Amino acid sequence: MGQQATPVRTARLGKALGPEPTSVSGAVLLLPGGEEVSARRPSPVWATASVRSLGRRLARAGREEGLAVHTVHYRFRGWNGSEAHLAGDAEWAADEVVRRYGDVPVCLAGVGMGGRAALRAGGHEAVNSVVALAPWLPEEDVAAPAEPVKQLAGRRVLIVHGTNDERTDPELSFRFAARAKKANREVCRFEVHSDGHGLHGYRDEVLCLSKDFVMGALFGHTVSRPVEDALAAPPPIGLRMPLAAGFGRSLGR
Repeated sequence: MGQQATPVRTARLGKALGPEPTSVSGAVLLLPGGEEVSARRPSPVWATASVRSLGRRLARAGREEGLAVHTVHYRFRGWNGSEAHLAGDAEWAADEVVRRYGDVPVCLAGVGMGGRAALRAGGHEAVNSVVALAPWLPEEDVAAPAEPVKQLAGRRVLIVHGTNDERTDPELSFRFAARAKKANREVCRFEVHSDGHGLHGYRDEVLCLSKDFVMGALFGHTVSRPVEDALAAPPPIGLRMPLAAGFGRSLGR
């Protein structure tokens, strides 16, 4: 008997969160966390847990604007070195949005390793904005090329990191943001004082901040004063912007 071919794994988009708009005018692709190295396929529950709350908040906020929100289901759990599988899946997903919905602006919103994927794939021509929550970024190594930032030119970028994150180093995301700011003025970074990797202590504030940023980037809504100030401020001020307790209460939910 001939040897059976191993099926080729493919990424896919999850079902749109909330009622899918009849006419789509913008899209958010949710990029869940992942691992540094793993050839395992993510389980559906594991894949959506880290981005579920963010996706629901954005879908609710953008319903009247024609926002489609999809979770990207990766081929593998791992980034896997130079293969950069998660970034490749994010780029595929942006292509798929164009195929389904046409020429609409796309925001890549990732958590942890998904944040790295969002930043790396941000150069896709359909992408106009990136949200990276507690992004995993590699240690700086003089023997290896630095994590690229030039692909983010022309995009609006938000990075959020807890100062007590013990899984992904907030100092590395600050250094990345400082390099990115040189290539693109439209980069801001917020620090969540004393919060950890899951940003659970200020969960509502982080969701409100993300919603405010995304609605501004995709649909031209006026952003809140803290976001406006963070984007306009020179480094390091706009890259160490504190996220105030209670942020969003006056913005509506």
